[in-house]
Amino acid sequence: MTDTNIHEDGSPERLQIDTIRTLSMDAVQAANSGHPGTPMALAPVAWTIWTKHLRYDPAKPDWPNRDRFVLSVGHASMLLYSVLHLAGVVEVDADGKETGKPAISIDDIKAFRQLDSKTPGHPEYRMTTGVETTTGPLGQGCGNSVGMAIAERSLAARFGQDLFDYDIYVLCGDGDMMEGISAEAASLAGHLKLSNLCWLYDSNHISIEGSTDLAFDEDVGKRFEAYGWQVIHVDDANDTDAIDAAIVKFKACNDKPTFIVVHSVIGYGSPRAGSEKAHGEPLGEENIRLTKQAYGWPEDQSFLVPDGVMAGFHDAVSARGKPLREAWEAKFADLRAKDASLAEAFDGMRQGKLPAGWEADLPSFDADPKGLATRDSSGKVINAIAAKLPMLIGGAADLSPSTKTDVKGDKAGSFEADNYAGRNMHFGVREHAMGSVANGMALSYLRSYTATFLVFLDYMRPPVRLAAIMELPVVFVFTHDSIGVGEDGPTHQPIEHLATLRAVPGLDTIRPGDANEVVEAWRVALTHTHEPTALILSRQAMPTLDRTKYSSAKGLEQGAYILSDCDGEPDVILIGTGSELSLVVAAGEKLAEEGTKVRIVSMPSWYLFEKQDRAYRDSVFPRAVRARVAVEQAGELGWDRYVGLDGATVMMSTFGASAPIAKLQEKFGFTVDNVCAVAKRVMENSK
Repeated sequence: MTDTNIHEDGSPERLQIDTIRTLSMDAVQAANSGHPGTPMALAPVAWTIWTKHLRYDPAKPDWPNRDRFVLSVGHASMLLYSVLHLAGVVEVDADGKETGKPAISIDDIKAFRQLDSKTPGHPEYRMTTGVETTTGPLGQGCGNSVGMAIAERSLAARFGQDLFDYDIYVLCGDGDMMEGISAEAASLAGHLKLSNLCWLYDSNHISIEGSTDLAFDEDVGKRFEAYGWQVIHVDDANDTDAIDAAIVKFKACNDKPTFIVVHSVIGYGSPRAGSEKAHGEPLGEENIRLTKQAYGWPEDQSFLVPDGVMAGFHDAVSARGKPLREAWEAKFADLRAKDASLAEAFDGMRQGKLPAGWEADLPSFDADPKGLATRDSSGKVINAIAAKLPMLIGGAADLSPSTKTDVKGDKAGSFEADNYAGRNMHFGVREHAMGSVANGMALSYLRSYTATFLVFLDYMRPPVRLAAIMELPVVFVFTHDSIGVGEDGPTHQPIEHLATLRAVPGLDTIRPGDANEVVEAWRVALTHTHEPTALILSRQAMPTLDRTKYSSAKGLEQGAYILSDCDGEPDVILIGTGSELSLVVAAGEKLAEEGTKVRIVSMPSWYLFEKQDRAYRDSVFPRAVRARVAVEQAGELGWDRYVGLDGATVMMSTFGASAPIAKLQEKFGFTVDNVCAVAKRVMENSK
């Protein structure tokens, strides 16, 4: 189409905005699935951010100091795909090299929501260049953005504010504001005075069920003022001058994040404008025809990008972004000339590499029948690593004295508004936001970790799952891992949580059985580049095994390994994890004294074990040995895979109770005598 008078006012601005709208409408209609209304409403907002403010070079979309654009309203994915297409963003492959191909072609838009396309229903990180984070579950993009803002401040503190001063723009909606995670994340951002963060709230008063008046009538702007944000109102989402002025105010503010309330009409210009019918379903062919008619658009053409639209949009973004990117590269070259080691440190961070010698000072623990809690040995390991790994930053949900996750030393400090160089994050009692913030930090070159009690996984499972989907090497530390919590009772004693973690694809759940297995667990976790890790640690002390008598803890790398063995084929295999490993050892020794041939297997990670070849797995669990007993203070779901039909478990089938740990172990059968009795019964039944 060459008619530049396609729109009633013929302006390039309106052509570009309406191109975003019509591409979104057409893609949803072709897929017969999707959400057209929000892209139609927010097209002027996205256009203003990208063409007037975003520091972004489409030719180098992974430039480290680029501004981040986060679509927390991930259901409006066609808005992002349309913008990436019009901006001419170049695809970057898995090795970080530009392929010369478009990140999003017009054919990709036509393949919206189709199998193996680069335009899935919700934006997915790693799948599509230009997508900064996987969004869809509402509020997660908001939480991620706080982590990105924290990372920018941390990078600036270490490498210099002249190298890192990027901003983060987030499009969010009523659904985001209803989800509790956004409140947690916003509260933290306000406390930290993250003035590099701007949320633009699409206040359209529509949810799937209808008007938000059905369930939501608070003054969101006042809520954000209470969080310590600068709040600006834009009365009409089509008023690009007002949006522009609001963003200028954001950039001028240096002591708080900014919340821009944008009042919009969902499905703008269509017969379904202002209705929930414009939200989660295609408009329909007739409604699309009428909408295009209202826009002054050719009614019979789909996926139309008028001449000059793409060039104009791309040039507006590139004219600002390319010089800024080139200037940044010159500054970084200057840093490399002045301080090569610091420049190389950032190179490693960007590539996900660990610095040479990072594990040189990892501790080794001597045999000790009393031992220590794995949360305590983990704390020692964290500090040994942190001294060599400045990119390691994390903290707990107000529980660091219990999770033992503080980094010590004069240069550690707390990450606060007056000390962005601090390495200890104080997330507050905000588990859900904590996980999402950590994901945002990991998306921005940091090696982040979090910590809370295992039972509170219930409050943060969504970001754990998303870390696995995005292949982010976040370390989620979970302590107080069993009924060993004791007197705190069943509300604090996790039962089903290990099973739910092990069910997450791509998540390495490791439950080390003594201090030296903790060392190996952290070593494995930090060498992961595309998997998050859940470290499951005890509150109570457990023996440190004598590794001159038992196999090396390095066997943890295989997920499960033979801790001790007998001569010839074993009569029974005892399997233990975590605090129950020492119980299994004691039971195995008692059985051996009675003449039973026992193999003891430590199995801290199902995930790692399943990665081993069949020969190794069969060497640990020979098929001919059917008498097997697994012992773990958790639910037994999934253990049949390893004990088989003839095996048995000593595990939890109920919730716990409030009592001293010794009483609980006796009540629920975690005693040497009971494990031995179960083993004997299994051996008898498998004959």
